[in-house]
Amino acid sequence: MRKLLIGTFLLGTLGLQAQYGTLNEILNRLEQRKGINQHLENVNIDNKKFVFIKDEADHTERDFIIIKGNNATYVEVFDDKATGETSSNVFSGDIIRKKNIISLRADMLENKKIPMPVTKTLLLTQQDNILYLIDVNTRDRWIDEASYSKKTK
Repeated sequence: MRKLLIGTFLLGTLGLQAQYGTLNEILNRLEQRKGINQHLENVNIDNKKFVFIKDEADHTERDFIIIKGNNATYVEVFDDKATGETSSNVFSGDIIRKKNIISLRADMLENKKIPMPVTKTLLLTQQDNILYLIDVNTRDRWIDEASYSKKTK
């Protein structure tokens, strides 16, 4: 009786370990898809341009983040649908990168210091060999322009 109980316990333990391994692998794949568990420290983002396009009822907004070393330029372009006019804001500042997290702080608007800098916290992620920046606060996705232009051609 004792051998049967120990044997059942060992088989049950092996079954639980197999289930845990499968569940852990599924969770790792889901985290990689969301960008949480990716190791992109070695990915070079120098001289990269990321694009975000938002289509509203009255205007279209195109935003760009251009990274050159530790410096960054953040550009907002607004296209008014009613009048057809285009306006833009060009911010400049710097970035700090820690692993997959990029912090953008743009404190200059068209070469004039502004009292409240534009800040963004972005998560660098990759899906299907395309780099993305995901805004941690708004969940907006910025796509690498080089990947996007290759795909559309």
